[in-house]
Amino acid sequence: MSAAVEPQTLAPKPAPRLSAVPGGKRRVATRGMNATELLWDLTVQTLANLRRNKLRSFLTLFGIAWGIASLVMMSALSDGFRDGQRKNMSQIGDNLVFLWGGTTELQAGGKRAGHRVFLTRQDVLTIREQCPAVGIVAAETKTNQVPVRSSTNAGRFLTLGVTPEYLKLRNLPVDAGRTISAADVAEERRVAVLGAAVRKQLFEHKPIPLGELVYVNNHPYEVIGVMPEKEQNSSYDGWDNDKVLVPEPVLLRDMPERREYYSEGRVNGIIYRPASTRNWAEAQAQVRAALGRAKEFDAKDEGALDVWDMIRESEMFDSIFDAGEIFLAVVSLVTLSLGGIGVMNTMMMAVSERTNEIGLKKALGATNGRILLEFFLEGLLLAVLSGAGGLILVLTLAKGVNSLPLPQMFSGLPIHWNVLALATLALGLVAVGASLPPARKAAEMTPVEALRFEK
Repeated sequence: MSAAVEPQTLAPKPAPRLSAVPGGKRRVATRGMNATELLWDLTVQTLANLRRNKLRSFLTLFGIAWGIASLVMMSALSDGFRDGQRKNMSQIGDNLVFLWGGTTELQAGGKRAGHRVFLTRQDVLTIREQCPAVGIVAAETKTNQVPVRSSTNAGRFLTLGVTPEYLKLRNLPVDAGRTISAADVAEERRVAVLGAAVRKQLFEHKPIPLGELVYVNNHPYEVIGVMPEKEQNSSYDGWDNDKVLVPEPVLLRDMPERREYYSEGRVNGIIYRPASTRNWAEAQAQVRAALGRAKEFDAKDEGALDVWDMIRESEMFDSIFDAGEIFLAVVSLVTLSLGGIGVMNTMMMAVSERTNEIGLKKALGATNGRILLEFFLEGLLLAVLSGAGGLILVLTLAKGVNSLPLPQMFSGLPIHWNVLALATLALGLVAVGASLPPARKAAEMTPVEALRFEK
């Protein structure tokens, strides 16, 4: 007899879980897509749409990418020229105001208009004592075409008489050796610091001639320092490379510009720096008032003093750069907006091409919110991908430009985080604005209308 075969029972499949909905009806609960699956599905669908219309997709992506790149690039370009201008001005000094005697244009103190104003060392003390808004002040004393010779060569150079206060104002660093000290000034030592061009001419084959003797106006001076070579493209009295620095009392003793100027205590000019750049106007008003009392001219007389205010000039340049940067930013935002319109157009066409798909999804139970979310995220992904491409492009370009030798007036393409944040915010607004209308159009379709649509 054959063995009896017991019937095999199969485990019953679990019944679908029913959930209650308003109105007493029941529906089958289905497993939804998680965030990763949804993002992957949207990415695949977006790439498929891009491949379906290559030229249109390229122009759309290019519009967004170029808008973001131009926004960041124009800001970096403006900041590069702004920083280059500041760097160029700092070759002379930071936040300085230069004063020279002028000719009065108003009557004051019993004197008629048209008399000359000469600045003296006493005026430096007056400013120091009566102008609290002034941080540092110093006289400028110099003599042109002073004969200087070494054992091998000779020439005529502008010679400056400096003090520690003057060296705090003017940017005259020393590359080798040391600079003029307070002890050199107090003891009236015959020591000299040579500019780069002066050193080349007097000691062509000796790059660091420390301890060597040079004869300045036939007086022996010991070389104690050499200044580095500067790349200047602006100056008010000549290039710093062509200057010789000596202590101020020694210059007045050995080579004054004119003996009568020396006896009267005249100076070539006065330099000061405000204690705070925010109060530069107050400092200038105090200086004009103090010198007006001392020289008997009206403090409002613009002609009495010739003034070169580097702070005001810097603010003027900043305002020009700010205006240019705002204009370029507006142009870039317009370009970005046009790119957003391209994204909107692309998504509108995608909605039209996928109308039957939308109807089918709705017939199978997809809600308006789900359709809205799909098309909204798809448009958002399209805009974000193109914007990220633009940012990568501009960051790569900036890195390449900054690695090249740059001219004096241009400091490269600095990318600041606040600009990147603004670009990201603009990209987000454009992406939302471009994605929402097509998504709402798709969500508002009814299944019957969508399924009956013919391309």
